[in-house]
Amino acid sequence: MTTAETPRQIAWARRRASAARTWREFAAQRAALAGLVLLGATVVVALLLPLISDQSGLDVTKATGQPLAPPDAGHWLGTDNFGRSVLLMTVWGSRVSLLVGFSAALLSVVIGTLIGITAAHFGGWVSATLLRFTDFFLVLPSLILAIALSAVLPKGVGTIIIAIGLTAWPSTARLVRAQTLTIESRPYIERAHALGGGHLHVIGRHVLPGVMPLVLANTTLVVGNAVIADATLSFLGVGDPNSVTWGLVLESALNNGAISRGAWWNVLPPGIAIVLVVLFFTLVGRGLETVFNPRLKK
Repeated sequence: MTTAETPRQIAWARRRASAARTWREFAAQRAALAGLVLLGATVVVALLLPLISDQSGLDVTKATGQPLAPPDAGHWLGTDNFGRSVLLMTVWGSRVSLLVGFSAALLSVVIGTLIGITAAHFGGWVSATLLRFTDFFLVLPSLILAIALSAVLPKGVGTIIIAIGLTAWPSTARLVRAQTLTIESRPYIERAHALGGGHLHVIGRHVLPGVMPLVLANTTLVVGNAVIADATLSFLGVGDPNSVTWGLVLESALNNGAISRGAWWNVLPPGIAIVLVVLFFTLVGRGLETVFNPRLKK
């Protein structure tokens, strides 16, 4: 004789079934699955770099190659103007670029989610004030604002994360607000209010679970944009000069005449790395959007 399942066990069983169904729908999209596998491999390599590669080769005083030497057996992607391996710089640049991308995206998504839910849930003057605040940031050129913040604050990876995160949240806020309004128009929200559910209860137990799938899908796209923003800021000279990033490699190639000398191996590897990583995030994000957005399913 089996004991009856508790409501908590039933809820967890439904969540596991929902997660399994979501994974099947996502895995059925070959492009999204390929993007997830390649993205996972990139992240794993970036995390394991200290164990499989020597960082000392990034130091200009320890460079052993000839300046701007073309690719050969010793340096598969050639060297830069200091004789450092371009392959080593490109691979190590993934660590900072991915760190900035994930951290800045997380910061912007948290800000956008809080503002979007607050504006939709409370309405009235709170919604009007937050929407005007969001419109203000939407009108401002995000790149110019990020450059201004990076120039004012001390240079470093943390500054780049803050600069990107504080300028990339308005689109998330708009998306979350629209989804929150849709959820709060449903009957079970009215029943929750009638039964005495407070604001925190309604938001935490009903609104957030309904909003998070679209937030997750949007986050993958925001990470790709953050990686591009990080490369742009580093290329413009307002990034962290002490960290090797893809944007910094491109800036060094431009400033030292690699393009005019025909040293294509200084430019293409970091540029292709940026394109591929953004492509991986885009494939995963579009796949998640297709799974979570009923309109795209149809």
